Amino acid sequence: QNYLDNFWPDLKAAHELFDSILQARRERESESQENNGKEYPEHLPVEILEAGIKSGRYLQGTLNVNKHRAQLEAFVRLQGFGSKETG
Repeated sequence: QNYLDNFWPDLKAAHELFDSILQARRERESESQENNGKEYPEHLPVEILEAGIKSGRYLQGTLNVNKHRAQLEAFVRLQGFGSKETG
C-alpha cells in the first residue's frame, strides 16, 4: 500500500487491484477462522474416520500425485501394506 501511495498515487487500476487482493485475503482468513484453520471443510468428523479405520471399514493411506501430470497420474499408498502394494 505504501509503495503504491508513494510511487504510483495516480495509477487507479493498481490501487483497485491491491484493494481487491486485500479484500480476498481478508475473506479467506475469515473463512479459515470459521473452519478452525482448515482450508477445506471435513467430509466426515474425525471421530467417525478414526472409528472406521479401527473397524476396517476405511483404509488410511497417503495420496501421491505426479507433479508433472497431476490430473492424469496419482496413486494411494496404503498404510500397513508393503511398499509394492498400492491401490
